[in-house]
Amino acid sequence: MNDYKEKILKICNETSKNTLMETLDIEYIDVGEDFLLAKMPVTPKVHQPDGVLHGGATAALAESVGSAASYVFLDGNKYIVRGLEISANHVKSVKEGFVFARATILHKGRTTQLWEIRVTNEDDQLVSLCKLTTITLPKA
Repeated sequence: MNDYKEKILKICNETSKNTLMETLDIEYIDVGEDFLLAKMPVTPKVHQPDGVLHGGATAALAESVGSAASYVFLDGNKYIVRGLEISANHVKSVKEGFVFARATILHKGRTTQLWEIRVTNEDDQLVSLCKLTTITLPKA
């Protein structure tokens, strides 16, 4: 399983080059049977004007991890994945350090999937709870 995990993480991180994920310094760090985990540094580049993590950056992190998880668990060689809807409840501010986003599937249908993405700080405190609905379509 360790070689398999490393291969998946390498692919996820390599496909992030020249994308928003690279701009936000998102790094995929762990994968398991039913989850994908990533981290993002909280620096002034992702702050809102008053010096705390911007909710839009948090939502971008959540959607990135949920969409990447869809590719991992739904055969990205045959399908494309698109986000249909994302919601985020922000419950705690973060000024510095890292936030971690863990995407876990709640519903795995043939065409639609529902993901829960928990964004936590370095002390494992909940920062945001996000829900992402994706659609899987055959590649043309």
